[in-house]
Amino acid sequence: MLGDLMNQIQDDILKTKEGKKSFKNAIISCWLGTAMEYADFVLYGLAAATVFGKVFYPEQTPIIALMLSFATYGVGFIARPIGAFFFGRLGDKYGRKEVMMITIFLMGAATTLIGFIPSYNSIGILAPLLLVILRFLQGFGAGAELSGGAIMLGEYAPSKNRGLVSSIIALGSNSGTLIASGIWFLLGFLDDKDFLEWGWRLPFIFSFLIAAFALYLRRFVGETPVFAKQKEKMQKQREQNLKTHKTENKTFWQKNKSFFIMLGLRMGENAPSYIAQSFLVGYVYTILLLDKQIATTGVLIASFLGFLVIPLSGWLSDKFGRRIMYRIFCLLLMIYAVPAFMLLDSKNEIIVICVIVVGMCLASLGIFGVQAAYGVEMFGCKNRYTKMALAKEIGGILSGGTAPFLATYFINLTHNWYLIAAYFIFMAGIGFVTTFFAPETRGRDLNLIEDAI
Repeated sequence: MLGDLMNQIQDDILKTKEGKKSFKNAIISCWLGTAMEYADFVLYGLAAATVFGKVFYPEQTPIIALMLSFATYGVGFIARPIGAFFFGRLGDKYGRKEVMMITIFLMGAATTLIGFIPSYNSIGILAPLLLVILRFLQGFGAGAELSGGAIMLGEYAPSKNRGLVSSIIALGSNSGTLIASGIWFLLGFLDDKDFLEWGWRLPFIFSFLIAAFALYLRRFVGETPVFAKQKEKMQKQREQNLKTHKTENKTFWQKNKSFFIMLGLRMGENAPSYIAQSFLVGYVYTILLLDKQIATTGVLIASFLGFLVIPLSGWLSDKFGRRIMYRIFCLLLMIYAVPAFMLLDSKNEIIVICVIVVGMCLASLGIFGVQAAYGVEMFGCKNRYTKMALAKEIGGILSGGTAPFLATYFINLTHNWYLIAAYFIFMAGIGFVTTFFAPETRGRDLNLIEDAI
């Protein structure tokens, strides 16, 4: 009863003129911020798959250069949980808005500077070293951006449509993928010399435009209704706990069940996602020796379809529940893996494009559309930002951050795709099994202090 009342109060805030304006700015700025994050990471993934080996590791064999490129790709994932913990704590203590102003600036600056790094032939070992440093800073800011955006939208959204509204974060990621793959597709028409010398740098350099616009909009976003209501209460509780030295009589597992559930759900999504949208690009180009435009075309088509797939999955999670939809997507990913690589071996351009499109629609789009609201509802408002961001980013390290590198290693080790498919199934299976331990959270009152389980 109390939960229904709190949800109604939150919904009523959105009916006011000020509430509507702030909600609108929150939607656009979160969309742009996530677009910025994913444009950064997709650009980096595409560049790692096709360019960075030649620019930063020219003295290595093609397969070793590809592995080193994906290793620097993983550095961003190592930085993400550090950023998630650092900024998540600030977000839970001082509010969502200020933190998200900082993260978008940090991401934009790091990405733009990557475009200005001289090649290995110009400055030697300093070139890949600078790449690693900027990749770390990029990941440090991004670690809190995605979860922060999902939390801001979830805490603003009408309770009955939280899945649909929160999926806008996934639309932002899809927009970033579309922007990055679209620009990369156009740059593919340059001759190889111009592409390697300066063409690949352009999208990195001009990414600051997205960051600047998102930063501008976030100045006019109010604090979320949930955090604004709970801030004073949570501060008083912290002070009271310090005075009385009050501790919870719960085990580590009891206090962090939702954290580990979110960790498992994230792993089930993230590894398949980065194999589908990053590794397969390098696989098609470097191993199958097809034109680089083939894989990029697949990513581009999937990105367009994402504007239908993502809101549909969010709406379905509002209608049927978060848990069942997440389980279905993980199961479909497990079924997809082996046929996907068998079809890729055909080297038929149309079939290759279709395989990439289907993989991205399942792993990078549909399941992500469900995950946004699910993650926000899994945690109580006291530590929502910290726990959610940390769970998602540690899950990212254990899955997405290492997936392209491991997949490339498996190819180098066995010279076939069998281990990659097995790894793909195993990671999607983690998400599938986790859903049997996860609660159903649809419509949960976000003002509650405690986690969902």
